Amino acid sequence: MVPPARLLLVLQWLLFSTASALNDEFSWHKIAPSEDLVWHECYSGQQCARLKVPLDYANPDGASAAIAMRRIHSVVPHHSPEYRGPILVNPGGPGASGVDLIQQFGDNISAVVGPEFDIVGFDPRGISRSTPRASFFENRAEQNLFWSSPGNSMAVSSSENALARKWAQGMLAGRLAAERDDGTLHFINSDYTARDMLRIMQAHGRDKIQYWGFSYGSVLGATFAAMFPDKVGRLVIDGVMDSENYYASEWSKNLIDTEKVWTAFLNGCVAAGPTKCPIYSPTVAEIQTTVDDLYSSLRTRPIPVRTATSYAIVDYDLMRNTVFASLYKPYASFPTLARALADLSAGNATGLYRMSAAPEFKCSCDADEFSFENVNDGGHAVRCNDGKRISASFEDVEKHYENLLANSSWADVWMGPRLRCMTWPEFPQTNFQSPFVANTSFPLLVVGNTADPVTPLWGAKKMSQGFAGSVLLTQDSIGHCSLAAPSLCTQKHIRKYFRDGELPEAGTVCSTDGGPFDTLLEGEEEEEREAQAVLGGSSAEDRTLLEAVRALSRAWDVPLGF
Repeated sequence: MVPPARLLLVLQWLLFSTASALNDEFSWHKIAPSEDLVWHECYSGQQCARLKVPLDYANPDGASAAIAMRRIHSVVPHHSPEYRGPILVNPGGPGASGVDLIQQFGDNISAVVGPEFDIVGFDPRGISRSTPRASFFENRAEQNLFWSSPGNSMAVSSSENALARKWAQGMLAGRLAAERDDGTLHFINSDYTARDMLRIMQAHGRDKIQYWGFSYGSVLGATFAAMFPDKVGRLVIDGVMDSENYYASEWSKNLIDTEKVWTAFLNGCVAAGPTKCPIYSPTVAEIQTTVDDLYSSLRTRPIPVRTATSYAIVDYDLMRNTVFASLYKPYASFPTLARALADLSAGNATGLYRMSAAPEFKCSCDADEFSFENVNDGGHAVRCNDGKRISASFEDVEKHYENLLANSSWADVWMGPRLRCMTWPEFPQTNFQSPFVANTSFPLLVVGNTADPVTPLWGAKKMSQGFAGSVLLTQDSIGHCSLAAPSLCTQKHIRKYFRDGELPEAGTVCSTDGGPFDTLLEGEEEEEREAQAVLGGSSAEDRTLLEAVRALSRAWDVPLGF
């Protein structure tokens, strides 16, 4: 699930990666879409393909779409009896790029599930390198100006008219989408993406899917399982959203456990002490007071920042959104956030700015250079096409915000995505939206953290109840999705599920290997000592697995999320 507000712009780059950087190595224009799955060498030892699928499954002989894919090839040959086929992965969003996920972290994911599988990341229809790509703007400059405008980055709590500004900005987004629709917008939805996933597996010569979906990817996985229950081979949904709440366009159950993650930062800082948590105070209350004072100070007096390559004004909105984003990846961000907040209390806002700074926007005279970059438009197209139409009344928006605020103090950074669907084009709502009840051909594995900031464990429990035989695996950790924290226990269960079809016992709870404040940027030698202390005399396979999950948990730019 992609973080809202300013972070939709920032994490367009950090979480979704940058297609222009990838195009320096490889051009997707070289691959002609085909109905047969034809793989081409791309980047560094990986393979890419574009699969031709119907744009409209109700009219399969009409226009076509092209689904971009990238894979890590299995270590074992495909003709070997040990080969276990492809696993599709979706990093969430909606709008995150599976191609980027494989480019950055495919080797780590392969190390988790094992060398017998191909790991296949795909860009869902409308997203990034899959065509047609959703876009509401005439050019990249207009697009960048819109998404970087203050109305998009503003936390609702920042001023008396902030909610009204976000409402107005949302009204514009829907109208622009309607005006710029070339006739393909209606076909960008999760229903058709699930059908595309089936086509991908069939093109691999497989009858049943193997899939690992994170965050919104859990909605996509649950949608596939409900639509095609007899086509499930192995299906993991991780960081699980209440799919019914998502399709109802409510987005009202996401923040149930958000405060737990922030409290973990405060408690962790006290326990870590001043050497590992620079904003340390002896009590949680004192640290919270320091943070509240920083919010108040930036509200009344923002700080200008100039670095060697960029500049910005660090204000209340930037701090609020940056702190919220850190809750997604505590092992990657909490030490850095503690340092940035300590520096800010001393008048230096550079660290906080660097946590949220997006690369400089660059124009190009080459029309093709950015034609496959990931933009915010695609995620909004999926979200708005999937969900029920919502009221554009400002009074109804106020009521929705008040209801969110009653459940979480973080409601002020959660309003943006929903508001952009208010004036969405009135397409017929024929796409699948429910029910999420099925007896699948193989039971699902449902994975949830005890304190996830945007997909609370409650959602995993609810969704598991609808799929017969599914098992909920609980990871006792903070952060978004299982990969937010290193847990050898969790990932060994996921590996056994994919490799052997072995589900954990009902009620299994996995602990983590270390905490987010265990190190404070103290170098790889200390991390290696920690890993050895955790593993002791464990096998080489376990050591490789822990190394992979530690790398995933401590990388800020793993593209998993709303």
